[in-house]
Order: sequence, then C-alpha cells, then structure tokens
Amino acid sequence: MTDDYRVNLPRFSGPLDLLLYLVRRNELDLLDLPIAEITAQFQRYLAAIQFLDLDLAGEFVVMASTLLEIKSRQALPNTEEEEEVPVEPVDDPRSGLIQQLLEYKRFKEAAKALEERAAESLERYPRLSDERPDAVRDPSADRIKGVELWDLVSALSRVLERRVIQEESKIRYDDTPISVYIEQIGAKVREAGRVRFTTLFDNASQRSRIIGIFLAILELLRHQGFRADQADAFGEIWILSPEVIVEGQPTADK
Repeated sequence: MTDDYRVNLPRFSGPLDLLLYLVRRNELDLLDLPIAEITAQFQRYLAAIQFLDLDLAGEFVVMASTLLEIKSRQALPNTEEEEEVPVEPVDDPRSGLIQQLLEYKRFKEAAKALEERAAESLERYPRLSDERPDAVRDPSADRIKGVELWDLVSALSRVLERRVIQEESKIRYDDTPISVYIEQIGAKVREAGRVRFTTLFDNASQRSRIIGIFLAILELLRHQGFRADQADAFGEIWILSPEVIVEGQPTADK
C-alpha cells in the first residue's frame, strides 16, 4: 500500500477511546466491565483498523492481547475456598484496566469542557481579521459531525465481513487518486440526496479501492458539508448531501 492510502487520524485517540465508545454505545457499567462482550467487539474493530493500516494499529493489538489475558484469567477456577464473598475482590483482573478507563474518561470530559468554553468565548469575543493567526489550519484535526468516527469504522468492519478481499498485485493495484473518489461519491450522494454507507462499497473488492472510498467519505464529511446519520446504534449509516441537510435536517430510516 502506498502512502497515498495511509490513514492518519488523530481523532482515533487510541484503544482507550474505542473502549469508552463501546461502553457508551452498549450502555455498559464501566465499574463492572463485561470483558467477554467487550473483547469480542473490540476484535471486530481491530480487524478494520489493521485493514486500514493505521500507524497506531500496534497499540490496538496490545490492548486486544490485554483483554484476552483478562478474559482468560477470569475463566480460571478459583481453587481457594472462601468463607465469605468480599464486597470487591482485590485480585479482580479488570481493576487495572477499569482504573485506566476512568482516568481517561475524566481527562476526555475535561478536554471537552475546555473546548466548549473556548468556543463560547470566541462567540462572545470574535477575533478581528488582523488578529487571526497566520498558521495554516490542519484539516485532519476537524471533527466528523453527527456520527462518530468509530461508527464509521464499525460500518466498514461489517462491509469487510461480507466481502472477499482480492489479493492485489502490481498490475491490478488500484492507484485512483482520492480526489476522484471524492468527486464520484459526492456526485452520487448529491444526485440521490442520501445514500447508504454500505452501498458505496458495492463492486469494490480490492483493498486499495475500499480504503480509497472510505477516505473519500471521511473527506466529504469533514470538509464538504456532507453528514452521516444513524438511527440506531450499530445500524445502517446514511450519507446525506449538503442540500438535503439544509432543506430539512432529515434523519435516517430505521
């Protein structure tokens, strides 16, 4: 895979961010984390992340190994007979991970609160044109509105599960520029008003082509006014054109 198709997304933020997303999406109790359930879902996302060839995929592999280790330790029989069950077992194999998640959650909530306060301040005291910084804005740091980035990765993992990915050779490698995918997908969504995320990958079986389409969707959502809408957690995602959004702010069908 060439560097043109390498995903570099700071908003992924690492495996702890994914774990918190899964806890929130599944309405799980963070203090009583169901390791078996969370491990199975985490591994599905790991497959999509490795497919995208993210630079930080190694961190997710380490976390997956940690989850599997905790799961295996929980499955081991307790040979010591206990006269009474303690309120909170000291040797709970989940305790270290839960503590990390709680700390990460606090930092993330604090960062979000600071961002919101900064946004409010900018609205009250707008910068004058000559006070604006000269530094070029990094578009890769923009947020994806509506649907979270992990929702899109989840949808991509479902696409991959239903598809046989062809092995690529130098002759068959799809070197189509991302800009072409952006133009094609943008035109398709504008014509229809809204399009299912999964249908954008129809007839795509090459690794480079699938990644190119995925990156084009992210670009449309970040910088060109398109929106992703999802009625149910882990359900179908719709990509909406800017014109449809302006007309009535519709929601996706269930």
